[in-house]
Amino acid sequence: MKKISAVLITALLFIGIVGCSNTTGKASEGNEKPEKIVLDYAFYSPTSLVLKEFGWAEKAFEEEGIKVEFVLSQGSNKALEFLNSGSADFGSSAGAAALMAKANGAPIEAVYIYSKPEWTALVANKDSKIQSVSDLKGKKVAATIGTDPYIFLLRALNEEGLSPSDVEIVNLQHGDGASALTSGQVDAWSGLDPHMARVELETDAKLFYRNADFNTYGTLNVRSEFAEKYPEYVEKVIEVYEKARTWVQENPEEAAEILAKSANIDIEVANKQLNERNDFSNPVPGEAQIEALTEAGKVLQAQSIIKKDVELEKLVQELINPAFAKKVIKQ
Repeated sequence: MKKISAVLITALLFIGIVGCSNTTGKASEGNEKPEKIVLDYAFYSPTSLVLKEFGWAEKAFEEEGIKVEFVLSQGSNKALEFLNSGSADFGSSAGAAALMAKANGAPIEAVYIYSKPEWTALVANKDSKIQSVSDLKGKKVAATIGTDPYIFLLRALNEEGLSPSDVEIVNLQHGDGASALTSGQVDAWSGLDPHMARVELETDAKLFYRNADFNTYGTLNVRSEFAEKYPEYVEKVIEVYEKARTWVQENPEEAAEILAKSANIDIEVANKQLNERNDFSNPVPGEAQIEALTEAGKVLQAQSIIKKDVELEKLVQELINPAFAKKVIKQ
């Protein structure tokens, strides 16, 4: 566990880096618009893939001479690293991962909900004797520290009366965690779609613990500095995200094809992730997210991942910012 503690501290410090220079949103005097806007795309955020596929963001900003670039986030931890380093202006993450970053001083705000997924569960191989969370005691469990699957694992252990020290947490990026499970290097994995859907379909891996309420939504986060300088462009980014979200709802089969192509996965895997385990109906952040993140935050504080002297309710309120989405989306 000493190794895990060291890795965790390193990961959280990296996520919490602040004061980095802004390289993507500089405005010249008298011209309050960014030279370019950098968005991330992620296989766990189908709307971002649709947005990138059709070039709607590029078209929306073309007339103003603003360039749009995309960077790939392989997990919430990577999306938050991009935001903290100034490599991206908008990053897709799980809500609880954004909360961890915010607790460590990251200047970010969650301004949009790209989906409510059931994107994580605890997974074991089909012939494994692991049937429940209690069976994990003394076992190796893969998870990506700083992401929703990691927090999902902590909450599942806590609910069972176990702590992280009761298992050996192996810090692996999501895809590597899936490979480690199927190769037998770990006993279980706190998975993430589309990797989780893939091993479920291809290897008959079993999702032995599911709890959709422990999934803390998919949040689109913006750097606070960008939001303060360019509020109208935050709204415009949300507008193009809304176009993608609406299209996904109206064209689920085509959206699954885009996901399959982008993530290089079978269409059956894409359909399971997109059409069985994602809800795109409520894009405006609000009370549901505040409640979910507060509950996740309590577990993170109990494990001292978020400092115990942090005012949790205040922290959540500072993270969740529905103002931009409310201006754009009329519900």
